[in-house]
Amino acid sequence: MTSNTTSETIGKTAAVNGVPAGYTAVTPWIISADTGKLIEFATAAFGAEELFRVADEHGFIGHAEFKIGDAIVMAFDKRPDWPDTPSFLRLYVPDCDATHERALAAGGRSYTRPTTAPFGDRVCRVLDPLGNLWWVHTRVEDVDAAEMERRATDPEWVAAMEYLQSANLADLQR
Repeated sequence: MTSNTTSETIGKTAAVNGVPAGYTAVTPWIISADTGKLIEFATAAFGAEELFRVADEHGFIGHAEFKIGDAIVMAFDKRPDWPDTPSFLRLYVPDCDATHERALAAGGRSYTRPTTAPFGDRVCRVLDPLGNLWWVHTRVEDVDAAEMERRATDPEWVAAMEYLQSANLADLQR
C-alpha cells in the first residue's frame, strides 16, 4: 500500500472548513481549579451538555468540553502552581431572570441583579463557585442608534449602565 501523502500534497487537500463542526471562530477556554465542579454548575445553571472529558488516573482533567446553547466551551484543571485565572463570559439565554435564579440555586452568587440595559438586553452577572463571572443576557428590545444616543444621557438609563458596569474586582477573589 502506498500513501498519497507527500511533501507536495500536504496542505493541498480538498476544501476544509478552518473551523471544526460545532465550534465557533472564538471558543472560550476556562482554566479551572475544579473542572468537574465547573461542568456541574454550568449544567445546573445554564443547561450545559457535557460533550467529553479526559482525566488521568488521579482525576486531573486535562481537557473537557461542554455545550451551552450553540456554543462549545472548553476547560481544563489548572496546575497547582498556577495562579487563579477567572474568566469573564457573556451568555445569551431565553430568560435572564430565570437563568439568574437557576445559577443561584446551582451555587452561584449574584454579582448584579437582572437589569434592563439601554442597548436592549436584560442583563445580570453571576459569579460561579470557581470565581468565573458570567454575564447573562436576554435581548428584550432592538434599539436603533438614535434611541441609543438619547438613552446615553437619560438619567434612568445612565444609572442602569453604571450599576451593570460596577465592579469591585477584589470582591471577585474568594
